[in-house]
Amino acid sequence: MAQSKITRKGQVTIPAEVRRRYGLRRGGRVDFVEENDRIVLRPVLSDVEAAFGLVRPRKSVSLEKMDEAIRKRAGR
Repeated sequence: MAQSKITRKGQVTIPAEVRRRYGLRRGGRVDFVEENDRIVLRPVLSDVEAAFGLVRPRKSVSLEKMDEAIRKRAGR
């Protein structure tokens, strides 16, 4: 179990292994949620992060096909 000390200012450092596991980065936000006798720390996801993975392409397209479509659209 990872641990951290509370500073005089009430700050804690989230251990690197926990930050990596949950994708927490500098400037990110977290919620403190009380659950019975526990404090749970949850990442706050931006709208973009929350929507990640919701939209899936119908089929994949190769880079060559993308380049071809761009050339056609540009009139070349």
